[in-house]
Amino acid sequence: MKILLAVDGSEFTDVSIEQIVRQEFPQNSEVRVISVVETPLLPSGGDAVGLYDQIEKNSRRLATDAVEKAAGKLRDKTGTRGFKIIPAVLTGSAKGVIVEDAETFGADLIMLGSHGHGRIERFLLGSVSQAVAMHAKCSVEIVRRRK
Repeated sequence: MKILLAVDGSEFTDVSIEQIVRQEFPQNSEVRVISVVETPLLPSGGDAVGLYDQIEKNSRRLATDAVEKAAGKLRDKTGTRGFKIIPAVLTGSAKGVIVEDAETFGADLIMLGSHGHGRIERFLLGSVSQAVAMHAKCSVEIVRRRK
């Protein structure tokens, strides 16, 4: 089985990892752990280029840390099950990149956490998990944190 786990380094990443550990997946399943660096739109010229580069560099570092941490936890918790863990940091709009990468990887399941935003935040910010669930060609599991 091929599982795409989208992570962002938040507490929702840990909840998603625990969900993978609890479920019965076939021996030697593959888990592709990804984080998406979303490039900010900034005005061009002057100091904006330096600021843009710094924001992108920091975002990439955070995404790399999130992927490495999640991959390490998965290895520790699923070691005897023989899961193949494939970490990757990608760039673009998270909503589209997650769906596209799942198709390229041949994922049977996409798993990601839900931040639980209210209606107004979902309207203003958009919901990555909602967009992925609507557009993915494979099953999607949205993991929520119990309060």
